[in-house]
Order: sequence, then structure tokens, then C-alpha cells
Amino acid sequence: MKRQQTMRLAITHDTRYRYSPAVQTAQHVAHLQAADTPCQKVIHHWMHLEPDALVLHSIDAFLNHRAYWALTNPHDGLLVRAYSEIETCALAQARSDQSWESVREHFRYRSGHAGDVHSGLVFGSHHAPVHEAFLAYAQSSFTPGRHLVQAAQELTARMHHDFHYESASTDINTPALEALTQRRGVCQDFAHILVACLRSLGLPARYVSGYLLTQPPPGQPRLVGSDASHAWASVFVPELVSHACQGWLDLDPTNNRTGWASPGVDYVRLAVGRDFADVSPLRGVLQGGSAHTLEVAVTVAPLG
Repeated sequence: MKRQQTMRLAITHDTRYRYSPAVQTAQHVAHLQAADTPCQKVIHHWMHLEPDALVLHSIDAFLNHRAYWALTNPHDGLLVRAYSEIETCALAQARSDQSWESVREHFRYRSGHAGDVHSGLVFGSHHAPVHEAFLAYAQSSFTPGRHLVQAAQELTARMHHDFHYESASTDINTPALEALTQRRGVCQDFAHILVACLRSLGLPARYVSGYLLTQPPPGQPRLVGSDASHAWASVFVPELVSHACQGWLDLDPTNNRTGWASPGVDYVRLAVGRDFADVSPLRGVLQGGSAHTLEVAVTVAPLG
């Protein structure tokens, strides 16, 4: 498959916790290392911890890179710095005339028939449940006989028009149904809503965490640490499983961007899963540290 435009990006992701009182022991899991995909190649990656610890690496059920470490001595803070250099590319466009109903039927359970490996992404999850409210919102885009790709792209564009991006208006505990009703939130909310809409139609969809290169205002320098993690959704198109995109159409309702395996060369995919709970950049179990503060700084910059 011929590749088109390419870009090389440097990403620094800093997470700093301060604890009061000190944490006695802790165990942490991180999804901060991107994987090679049809649209990106990892050139370089490292992670730095304070306090230092032995980091164990593994691959999770969704083929994401996962890091684990334990801190067994008291500490009043934690710094996790992840740095990556990624080369991204755009895939040649693909065409699919597959109707959304045929995809729904493909994933409908039938006794005695082999299931599809992606069938688990049809069911609701904690942050992206199946619900009639999501079905009702999505239905006007998914009219009878319509191609899945066209319908998914229209739903993405409609969400971009209908929903208002408002920083700090929600948090990870805000239900997707509440964000749907309020018609406002952040990229994480919009990704969960879009995934929930697709699953409520009986279609396989996944949540994608990553980064997006943003442009500073004209004449202004790029600010270090001013970017943020990003999130979007993907829908599976079985007809294109042998294409370079491996059947995945990425959908970003925050910016109304869509593309095969990636919305564009200015995106970096970090991890995929059923929802945010599967791909949280950093989570842990702590003993002590009943109060804490959190600071996150992300910088995405072009190289060359």
C-alpha cells in the first residue's frame, strides 16, 4: 500500500503527584508507550521515574504496551516522564460499500457459528454503555441501507456541530449519558459518546487514546507542556480487514477528523481499548497518601 504524507513528532508526557502524608507503598500500571501501527513507527522511547523503580513491560489484551512497577519505600511524590519520537504517515484511501446493517448482522450472535475476534467491542462497557439514548441520537445518521463509512462520518460531523468543547466541564467520573444530555464536555467525553452510539447500533467500536499536534497562534512560540492527551473513537469495517488499515476507521468528533487507522499524520495513537479504563495513562494502588495533587504536562512538537 503506497504511503503518502509523513511527519516526525517528539512527545514528552510528564505526570507529577505530590502526597500528604507520604505514601508507604504503591503499585502502578502505565500505558505511555505507543506501538507500531499501519500509520506510525516508534523511533525512540524512554520512561524516567522518581523515585526510581524496576519497570516490567508486557503487552495487554488489546496489544498495547503496558508498564508495571512497585514502590516499597515511603515517598511524598511521584514523577513519571515518558518521551517518544514517532514517525507518522497517511494511508491511501480505501473504499467500502458495506452497509451498517450488514456489519450489525455480521456481529449478531448465532448459536453454533464461530464468532469474530472483534465481537467483544460490540458490548457496552463502564464508560461507554449501550443505551437507547445513544441509539436515538445516532439513528438519523444510520438510515436503512446506508454505507457504514458514510454514516459514521456523518455522525462524527454531527457531534462536532452539536457538542460544545468546554475544558474542566466534566471529569472521568461524569457518565457519558450526562455528557450526551448536556451536549458539552471534552474529547474523552465525546469519544465515549461516539463509541456508545456505535455499540448501541450493534457495531464494534473502540476507544483510542493518544496525542494531537496543535498549532500555536501565528507569531507565537510553541509552549512547552501546554498540550494535552487526546481521545477519539474507531469503528470496525469487516470488508476492509485485509486493507492496510486492518478494517479500522478512526473518528475524532472533537475536531471532525476521520481517516483509515488514524485521523491524520498529526495524530499519534497511544493505546486502544473498550473505554478509558482500559487505557488510562497512569493508575495505581497506594497505601497512605490520603491527599494528593496532580500536575500533567504534555508537549507535542514536530521534528525536522
